[in-house]
Amino acid sequence: MSKKTPITVAYGDGIGPEIMKATLQILEAAGAELDIDEIEIGEKVYLKGNTAGIEPSSWDSLRRNRIFLKAPITTPQGGGFKSLNVTIRKTLGLYANVRPCISYSPYITTKHPKMDLVIIRENEEDLYAGIEHQQTDEVTQCLKLISRPGCEKIVRYAFEYARAYGRKKVTCLVKDNIMKLTDGLFHQVFNEIAAEYPDIEHDHWIVDIGAARVADTPEIFDVIVTLNLYGDIISDIAAQITGSVGLAGSANIGDGIAMFEAIHGSAPPIAGQNVANPSGLLLGAIQMLVYIGQSKVAEKVHNAWLRTIEDGVHTADIYCEATSTQQVTTSEFAEAVIKRIGQAPEKFKVVSYDSDNAIKLQEVKTRKMKKEIVGVDIFLQWSEKSGEKRPAILGDALAKCEAEGLKLKMITNRGLKVYPDGFPETFCTDHWRCRFQKIDETPVSNADIIQLMQVVDKAGFDIIKTENLCTFDGKISYSLGQGQ
Repeated sequence: MSKKTPITVAYGDGIGPEIMKATLQILEAAGAELDIDEIEIGEKVYLKGNTAGIEPSSWDSLRRNRIFLKAPITTPQGGGFKSLNVTIRKTLGLYANVRPCISYSPYITTKHPKMDLVIIRENEEDLYAGIEHQQTDEVTQCLKLISRPGCEKIVRYAFEYARAYGRKKVTCLVKDNIMKLTDGLFHQVFNEIAAEYPDIEHDHWIVDIGAARVADTPEIFDVIVTLNLYGDIISDIAAQITGSVGLAGSANIGDGIAMFEAIHGSAPPIAGQNVANPSGLLLGAIQMLVYIGQSKVAEKVHNAWLRTIEDGVHTADIYCEATSTQQVTTSEFAEAVIKRIGQAPEKFKVVSYDSDNAIKLQEVKTRKMKKEIVGVDIFLQWSEKSGEKRPAILGDALAKCEAEGLKLKMITNRGLKVYPDGFPETFCTDHWRCRFQKIDETPVSNADIIQLMQVVDKAGFDIIKTENLCTFDGKISYSLGQGQ
């Protein structure tokens, strides 16, 4: 008798319990060897006063079993509740979000019948770090954090995934024409790692036109690797244009630990009505079966599901009189899939999984660079004056503030240079970036910056933050002002 694989299961909120029940019934009927440990997460836990949405004992289960099959959850509206999905992904180091987006034409209506792409999204960094501040009366800030190790892990995973699953091309989507340091680092790492995979084609698109092409001609893509926010948006677009977001499953992969789920939400308006489509969660569970080494069971489930779709047995969300033969409930759909276990699709390509689908990764090595401070950006809240001459008034006052050779070089407002030589047409808020550097560009110490801050503070200015201007291995590693 084969040993059962322990997994943690959460039935979730809204339609979660219904689609999880259907999914587990199908897995059991197909012969999946699972030892299930149930936990409660989401809305009920939030409403008990736990702002994280998960109890400590549930973390114990996740860390012990290291495989998590999760139904959608509901985050209560209102302040103070953090996204549990983001918390789980980051806490457990689930850095790779894998979302296959495939069209099932002609049985499910779509304008893109040849679509078959996989979006691999970085899961831990970017704006989803969730570090935000209100800095002035008028301006808020969200920090975009991108690390070289984070880029290396997700990009290498994308190429290894492509190799393991016989994919031909990996595409990088970023916005490095604007965010030259953050998105630029991702693109740079992509190029470095792509050189190690000469057997796989690679290309790069700016994310806005790349997203437009995903929506218009998705068949030109194979595997897409991108940053967290872009990946979240693009994968929903891609899933929707296959015919339904409800058909998309998702894997969240870390080092020896993983979470599997549908990409859609908990859909409270249809909860408890037995009408939800369990396909997204089921396809996520199929990814789970492959991950834990039960590939043959995964094949049986996947092929039975394809045969069900092909036979026109559809839930309400994908039912169409022209292509469907029967509209079924959630439980009836599960029964239809179970009935077809052991059968293969006749029109769709038969799915086959094997041990070669394992992803092989390398340990990320830390790089040490020579860092030198060459100046400082001091951010101020300042709104004492109004009118078109505000930047000049502020600049002339700050030009009198200097310490240890650090002198005012420019001022920007919302990134645009407004001093010196600003235009009167430029609208300015109360948030100012004031750049100080030495004329001879010799290295600056933290003590020099502290002394400068004391001078600026003594002059009566409200300092809200600072950012050191640095070079790494002699290369300027800070952005210029727009228009500089």
